[in-house]
Amino acid sequence: MKNKMRVPVLAAGMALVLLLSGCQTKQTDSQTVATYAGGKVTQQTFYKELKQSPTTKTVLANMLIYRALDHSYGKSVSDKTVNTAYDSYKQQYGNNFSEFLSQNGFSRSSFKQSLRTNYLSEVALKKLKKVSTANLKDACKTYQPKVTVQHILTSDETTAQQVISDLAAGKDFTTLAKTYSIDTATKDKGGKVSFESTSKSLDSTFKTAAYKLKNGDYTKTPVKVTNGYEVIKMVNHPAKGTFASNKKALTASVYAKWLRNSSVMQRVISQVLKNENVSIKDKDLATALDSYKTAATTK
Repeated sequence: MKNKMRVPVLAAGMALVLLLSGCQTKQTDSQTVATYAGGKVTQQTFYKELKQSPTTKTVLANMLIYRALDHSYGKSVSDKTVNTAYDSYKQQYGNNFSEFLSQNGFSRSSFKQSLRTNYLSEVALKKLKKVSTANLKDACKTYQPKVTVQHILTSDETTAQQVISDLAAGKDFTTLAKTYSIDTATKDKGGKVSFESTSKSLDSTFKTAAYKLKNGDYTKTPVKVTNGYEVIKMVNHPAKGTFASNKKALTASVYAKWLRNSSVMQRVISQVLKNENVSIKDKDLATALDSYKTAATTK
């Protein structure tokens, strides 16, 4: 049911950051990284070699973006918030959590830093870009209220189809959830979960399928999501409500949409870098943030 992690600026390769930041002083120029029969590789030699790789600029850009965000808005994101998000992913993937990290190129610490970057980016967006009435009215056209569903997550389509067949035969959804669901967080609660259209913890295909259902209906075909196949039953789908009553939710939906928009977020990050007076002194790496300079000139 979970989305793949949204990581707008940080990526794999964070180990190189230490090398980039630790190899720039004369004090470390002579330190040895490795030896071989014909000699040795010093940190300075290794650093020069690293600068020739295109990925090194990406690592430097990620490092600067994180530090700029953290300096500007770090007090707005607590360790508890990050740890709660981390534990949620850990619970969701269970025994496959280490595999999930590996497949996405993360260690446990760099994954936490990526989660923190997500929260910092959201704070920056809300500080630097305000929602207009026009934005709210546009969002209202597609807004959906908070709903409650039951769901059964399976690892394969065949099992999901079996669940659907059992439901058609009159079997109880709550019982089937305990039997078949691999979502350990909800299976013993009948698969029940409540969410809004702006929820970032749910796969978009899951939400789309759920919102099409009326109370009491369930999906007649398996719904493909990031980590398996879902069977969803609508428990409570309330009326949409008025514009005035939904203003807070609409504002949240606009920000959620902007967070998924790479162009918007590039402009936000560009402003943060500008506010923090970020400057790259190494001429070989000087273009690492060029994409954000371009974003700054785009309306």
